[in-house]
Amino acid sequence: MRKKIVAGNWKMNLDYAEGISLFSEIVNMVKDEKKGNQLAVICAPYIHLNSLAKLGGDVVGIGAENCHEKESGAYTGEISAKMIKSVGCGYVIVGHSERRQYFGETDQLLAQKTVAVLQNDLTPIFCIGETLDERNDGSYFEVLKSQLENGIFGLSTQDFSKVVIAYEPVWAIGTGLTASSEQAQEVHAFIRKEISAKYDAAIADNTTILYGGSCNPKNAAELFAQNDIDGGLIGGASLKSRDFVDIVKTFNS
Repeated sequence: MRKKIVAGNWKMNLDYAEGISLFSEIVNMVKDEKKGNQLAVICAPYIHLNSLAKLGGDVVGIGAENCHEKESGAYTGEISAKMIKSVGCGYVIVGHSERRQYFGETDQLLAQKTVAVLQNDLTPIFCIGETLDERNDGSYFEVLKSQLENGIFGLSTQDFSKVVIAYEPVWAIGTGLTASSEQAQEVHAFIRKEISAKYDAAIADNTTILYGGSCNPKNAAELFAQNDIDGGLIGGASLKSRDFVDIVKTFNS
């Protein structure tokens, strides 16, 4: 049975005290809401990770928003997956559209980062998604297939089974726009079909695929009710404890 996950992505927000305060609220509110195969995760800036893991990592999973592809070396300002693991994290976001857009991260680089994450017994949340132009010109399936093939389809079956995928239509991130439940389900079903063709039906059926694109308490229930949507990668709504926990509670409604 595939896991149901609501993962918050704080991005470059919250100073240390603000992060501790928000996370404390989330832990206190969410601890009685999770059931069975449901997970809540917060992916936060590096300055927060160790403290969050100590504060409530047994209740809410902790993840980093990025990592370097190398384990160590002369890479001033970078953080490795080994370092992230050492402070109590369990997850790393790989290939968020903002990393692709603003920092020029390629599928080939992201493939290396994914391997580094897996080698350190962390779970990669691997992001794929199309731009508005690619959506409008009808090439989005080709774009998504290419991102899968070049980013994570080189993994062994054993390693791939540890990956969480997040579909984030770039045109719906931070814009207030949201893919309709039908649009999101169409893409999630396509992703699962591609996984089945590359690996097998059992692997595809057990892969957690999240929707990330302006998911909020108002639309989460409709999105999560779709057959192939297993939760969300939550941006802005994860910066408000009540909104984030209301999305987590959607699984129980």
